[in-house]
Amino acid sequence: MADNLSVLGKARKAYKPKLPVALRNGALKVALVKGKPTESVRDQAKIKALFPNTYGAPYIGMKKATKAAAGKALNVGVVLSGGQAPGGHNVIAGIFDGIKSISKNSKLLGFLGGPSGLENGKFIVINEKIMDAYRNTGGFDIIQSGRTKLETEEQFKKCMAVAKAQKLDAIVIIGGDDSNTNAAVLGEYFQAHGATCVVCGCPKTIDGDLKNEYIETSFGFDTAVKTYSELIGNIMRDANSAQKYWHFIKLMGRSASHIALEAALQTHPNICLISEEVKAKKMKLKQVIKYVADIVAARAAAGKNFGVALIPEGLLEFIPDVGVLISELSEALAHHEKEVEGLDTAAKVELLCKWISKASAEVLKSLPSTTQGQLMLDRDSHGNVQVSLIETEKLIIEMVKKELKSRKNFKGKFSALNHFFGYEGRCAAPSNFDADYCYSLGFTASVLAFNKIIEKWTAGGIPITMMMNIERRHGADKPVIQKALVELNGAPFKFFAKNRDVWAKTESYTYPGPIQYWGPSEVCDVTNFTIKLERGALKVK
Repeated sequence: MADNLSVLGKARKAYKPKLPVALRNGALKVALVKGKPTESVRDQAKIKALFPNTYGAPYIGMKKATKAAAGKALNVGVVLSGGQAPGGHNVIAGIFDGIKSISKNSKLLGFLGGPSGLENGKFIVINEKIMDAYRNTGGFDIIQSGRTKLETEEQFKKCMAVAKAQKLDAIVIIGGDDSNTNAAVLGEYFQAHGATCVVCGCPKTIDGDLKNEYIETSFGFDTAVKTYSELIGNIMRDANSAQKYWHFIKLMGRSASHIALEAALQTHPNICLISEEVKAKKMKLKQVIKYVADIVAARAAAGKNFGVALIPEGLLEFIPDVGVLISELSEALAHHEKEVEGLDTAAKVELLCKWISKASAEVLKSLPSTTQGQLMLDRDSHGNVQVSLIETEKLIIEMVKKELKSRKNFKGKFSALNHFFGYEGRCAAPSNFDADYCYSLGFTASVLAFNKIIEKWTAGGIPITMMMNIERRHGADKPVIQKALVELNGAPFKFFAKNRDVWAKTESYTYPGPIQYWGPSEVCDVTNFTIKLERGALKVK
């Protein structure tokens, strides 16, 4: 792999991630500090009943020990689960260096292709040569990832058999909320059946919705948003140069708008829609379109027929009347699938309007035909409309265009281009923040493995059960990690809300440029605006 690296890549590989003070003398010189017992964020009784062996465990803090513990070799398995996020390789590097600091004879197994690799016992032994080739690099290609869910007793038995056969002291799951939820059930199964193998997890998702009072951010978010912001800045420069196009940019974030908000804080677009605000204000689709059209018209009146708008991927599900439409369509399509099969979009719409409410029928008919067709594509594994396949940015462009044409006093021009930034940010070389954070997560997992913290399933020392609530899935109650949405009373959104009117009218665009790995500007790129504002390092003036 080293032969394929650019000069920047080679320099990046040589970066030495920084560790918290407690971990800097190696895993043998770390003392654990147990906090108070914990409770889940919601549905305490139900979660406790589902996790009788692991519920209520305390938060585990760490500090420098005055005396080194006696170490023995560890066998640890690592799994990459779900979508890629920058920094995953550094988590593995942290685990590798951590267990090697305990004993040079420790062994790290990388299970191939995600959870299915653990289930089927397919792995490689990660040695120093392999590990060194992947330090500070993006992607998950060292062992690849996968989306297999571990949820049946047969799967748990197979995983336990693999753990016993390889004499594993720990399994580290690197994944998002669903991956860690499934792994939490695996950890409960291990504990209930007398396994001595520790199950630990590291919070991963570029969407930024896996956070709470103990976890400031999930890894990958910082790098992904900085990557997107560089691209947005490039487009802003183009918009301000040509001054004839509106650019509508859809950004990752199905369940939360953290990426859109942070990108807005970094680049100052003319428009940024925040799904959580739309839902809180109970804005109908017509109101959302009017809000966007008003800004376009106001800029046109000032002779500015150009601008940049940021759109969260999951916006439509947060618009109340569209959310009801999607729910009713899912139900109607489930019961009348054969009746609409083979019909063109217009015919399907006419039929479906008979099986949904009058209000939803009006919303459906107001949508562009392309969007109507996308709402009727094959449903997902849960039987729901695949909202992720809807080109929301194109929908807004078409409806804004229609709205502006209906305004007799609109004399400007509206030429719009659409973009979607998704995979572009998932495998970038990690920022210094993510490189350090991920390496620390992995090293922390090695400490937990060494100390045999087996009375709980942990993610960086946090019992995963404390992050859970109950949701209905396939008609049954399921424990899942509660997603962290944008807090409208939080400092990041307040800062955005205070400045967006000025950004709408002016070209306050900022052009972040590439991620800064070293040099004079490195100190300005240590973390992102969301964390700075939440910590109070920046004030809402």
